[in-house]
Amino acid sequence: MKNVRAISRSALILCALFLGLALILPARADEKLTFATDWKAQAEHGGFYQAVAKGYYAKRGLEVKIRQGGPAVNIPQLLAAGAIDLGMGSSSFIALNMVREGAKVRAVMAAFQKDPQVLMVHPDPNVKSLADLKGRPILVSDATIGTFWKWLEFKFGYTPAQIRKYTYSLAPFLNDPRAVQQGYVTSEPYLIETQGGFKPQVYLLANEGYPAYACLVMAPQSLIDSKPAVVQAFVDASIEGWADYLWGDASAGDRLILADNPQSTPELLAQARARLKAEGIVGSGDAETFGIGAMTDARWKSFRDAMVATNVYADDIKLDAAYTLAFVNKRVGEELRKRP
Repeated sequence: MKNVRAISRSALILCALFLGLALILPARADEKLTFATDWKAQAEHGGFYQAVAKGYYAKRGLEVKIRQGGPAVNIPQLLAAGAIDLGMGSSSFIALNMVREGAKVRAVMAAFQKDPQVLMVHPDPNVKSLADLKGRPILVSDATIGTFWKWLEFKFGYTPAQIRKYTYSLAPFLNDPRAVQQGYVTSEPYLIETQGGFKPQVYLLANEGYPAYACLVMAPQSLIDSKPAVVQAFVDASIEGWADYLWGDASAGDRLILADNPQSTPELLAQARARLKAEGIVGSGDAETFGIGAMTDARWKSFRDAMVATNVYADDIKLDAAYTLAFVNKRVGEELRKRP
C-alpha cells in the first residue's frame, strides 16, 4: 500500500511538472497560426506586422500569417467558425457581444488602452466639446449605431435623428460645414487636412470618458485550454512587436503593411505612428504600470457597467467569460520601449 501511495504521489508530481512546462515552454517550431485583423493593413495593426517582419513570432516557435480585414470581413464569425486561429477585436464590444451570443472566445490582450475613435467637426468657435454637437448631423457607420453611439446618446443626449450614414467617403463631411464625422484619430483627421485643405476639430472619445479597450487579440477558449503556451507566445511576441514598431525602427513592419495594402502610403503610416504615441493609445493608463497589452478587471467592469446603463447589455451578462488576464500584465517588451 505504501508503494502504491508513493507511485500515486510520483504520478501527481509528474503531472504537475508537465502542466507547468506547458505554460512556460515555447511553442513548437512548427506551430502555424492565422491571425485576422479588423481592417485593411494599416499602422493601427503595425505591432503585429512588426512581429512578423522582425521575427518576434518566429523566435517563439510560431509561424504567423496575418490575414487583413476589410468591410466584408467579420472577425467574430470567422472565430466562431474556426476559420482563423486568432482574431482582432476592434473594441471591448466584440468580446461582450461574443459572450452574449454564446461563443466561447476571450480577449487575451488589449494592444490599445484608448479606443482611437473620434468625432470631427469643421473649425467652429461655438463647438468646445462633444456636448455642443447635439442636433448636428453626424456621419457614423452601421456598426457604430449599436456600439459607442449608445454611449454618446446616454452621456451627451444625442438622438437617432442626428444619424447620417457614413460610407467611408469624406465628401459628405467636406461639403457640409455643419456635419460631424466619426473616424480614427490616426487616420481621418490627417486625410481631411491633406485632401480637404483644413484642420478639423477633433474629439477623442477616450478622453471624454469612453472606457473601451481597442485592438484586442481574441482567442477561442479551445485554443486557450489546449495550447496555453501558444497563446502566451503570440501575446508576448505581439507586445514586443508593438514596442518595437512605436519606439524603434518601424520600416520592416511598414514594408509588410504596404505590401498588403498598396493604397496606404509611408506618410500616412508615419503620421499614424506619431498619433498613436502622442495620444497614448498604446502606452498610457494601465500599460504604464503593467506593460503594453495590459488589461484589468476594474477596467472591464467599468466598460460593462457603462454599457449596461445604456441598455446595450443585460446586467447579468457574464463579464468573466469575455476576457482572461492570464497572458498579460507581465511587462513583456519593456526593454524595447523607448520612453520619452
